[in-house]
Amino acid sequence: MGLSMAAYNPIPTTLPSTPSFWCTKLATNPTAALISSSAAKGRTPGGLLLQTHEPNTQLKPDDDDNGTTNGITKKKQKKKRVFFLDVNPICYDGSTPSLHSFAHWISLFFSQVSLTDPVIAVVDGEGAHEYRRQMLPSYKAHRRKFAPWVSGSRVSEKVPVRRSHQLVSDTLTKCNVPVVKIPAHEADDVVATLVGQVLEKGYRVVIASPDKDFKQLICEDVQLVMPLPELRRWSFYTLDHYIAQYKCDPLSDLSLIEVHEFRSVYVGCIVGDEADGVPGIQHLVPGFGMKTALKLLKKHGSLENLLNAAAVRTVGKPYVQDALTKHASHFRRNYEVLSLRRDVNIKLQEDWLHERHTEKDAETLSNFLDLLQRTNNSER
Repeated sequence: MGLSMAAYNPIPTTLPSTPSFWCTKLATNPTAALISSSAAKGRTPGGLLLQTHEPNTQLKPDDDDNGTTNGITKKKQKKKRVFFLDVNPICYDGSTPSLHSFAHWISLFFSQVSLTDPVIAVVDGEGAHEYRRQMLPSYKAHRRKFAPWVSGSRVSEKVPVRRSHQLVSDTLTKCNVPVVKIPAHEADDVVATLVGQVLEKGYRVVIASPDKDFKQLICEDVQLVMPLPELRRWSFYTLDHYIAQYKCDPLSDLSLIEVHEFRSVYVGCIVGDEADGVPGIQHLVPGFGMKTALKLLKKHGSLENLLNAAAVRTVGKPYVQDALTKHASHFRRNYEVLSLRRDVNIKLQEDWLHERHTEKDAETLSNFLDLLQRTNNSER
């Protein structure tokens, strides 16, 4: 739901810097580049290098975890990884819809991150925001959408061939990535639902998205990998990084508390989420901000505990007490809006878990870039 491309990572987790780019038909637009095979040099089989709590020590998360029993060393079997690709955010350059952005991030993703691991792409369904907008009309009301049409295949003729999202979907399908789209549901909720089903089958999960809301799902077997525009690469974010950053376990009620950018679902219910158009209580009660919210939540453990306590006794200064009792419905509504749903009516398909065949990646992405180049030429 919430969008944040500039993710804060307290511990460096970025993939090795790529030594060179080669651009197919887009030499003047490096953001639409494919990465040469030399970029794979030095990466782990999963395309990931992480640091432990010792800054100068690197750890490969796919390394076997060996255990010793009765003097006999036994290898702990690795869980296979399944990637979820949150498609919508990587189709934007900042707040501007951009197919060039998609081309850049998906080429890096395939060549450096997911490789042959299964990838499940998820996009918003038609009317995806309506469920939350019924509760909060301002929810994502400011988001810009793709222009209805893209240029056609002829340089000299601009015709409405298909919608931009269909181009993206077709490209992913040709790269052997299933594209899941559930009417009236946001991609975030579909991912949250499917993650549980994948974990039940004994896999690990990696969610590819800049969306901070997916930190609600972080655990031992769920990681994030985020696109970092300022570094032009993907960066992994794990349970260890979460604990190091927020000084708490994500399964606790105080998940996602951070002084600057990221807020927990609970804190967000109080101070709001500007990216998603969720208003904070400070607009109604000046002075009730992040500092007050953190103090109260740390004391009471959860939003519901706080509201229940305020209903029967004094929990803070008069203006705080007044806000919690008079605007309890405001807080509970925000909670419903900001929380990921895990009850979408969708069932995981077995063939989504198969190893991804990559032999068509280069041709498919090259053709996609050709189309963008012809579009650029026809608009000049």
